[in-house]
Amino acid sequence: MTETSDETPGPDIAPEPARWPAVLTWRAHDASRMESVRVTLNGNRIRASGRIIGSGCGEHTAFSASYDLVTDENGVTKRLSMSSTTAAGERYTSIARDEENYWLVDAAGTHIRSKFGGALDADVVLSPFFNTLPIRRFGLQHAMEDVQVPVVYVRLPDLSVQEADLTYSSAGDGISVLSPVSSATLTVDPDGFVLDYPGLAERV
Repeated sequence: MTETSDETPGPDIAPEPARWPAVLTWRAHDASRMESVRVTLNGNRIRASGRIIGSGCGEHTAFSASYDLVTDENGVTKRLSMSSTTAAGERYTSIARDEENYWLVDAAGTHIRSKFGGALDADVVLSPFFNTLPIRRFGLQHAMEDVQVPVVYVRLPDLSVQEADLTYSSAGDGISVLSPVSSATLTVDPDGFVLDYPGLAERV
């Protein structure tokens, strides 16, 4: 005879890993802003289609932005396309990495070809999702390591693009990240997706 238990799993029980594709959603801690993204995983390859919506505040005007991301089999960004809408109008940016690891940026009639400091990842300000790219590539959700990550850094809502460096340091209480706009210790799920980014957003 098999015994059954009516006990509810305690808080120490880790949630079951998400089944892919999945939709992940974050809500900002201190602002009226949300991000939602549909993610498909195939090994280390990621395809993501998401949207960020924010009301006007001291950091930014009211905006809606959408993005489509594709990485290669190593989790390295291949291309990122973005659009942003504000009361002033719409903007579009296309970012792609070629076989020589040059980034080709096409935005508002401006064309840039640059290595962006050797960047293999793109990062978007205000987005918890994009932290997943270096976290998964370096396996920081499973191992303790300090890494400096050059990125193609996209600002919202104007979609301006610049070179930037992020520093990730994994420890027992989470993964510390130092970016051009913040410093925080993230918690992530077993797949490397952010659960909580203090000062930015938490997953709901």
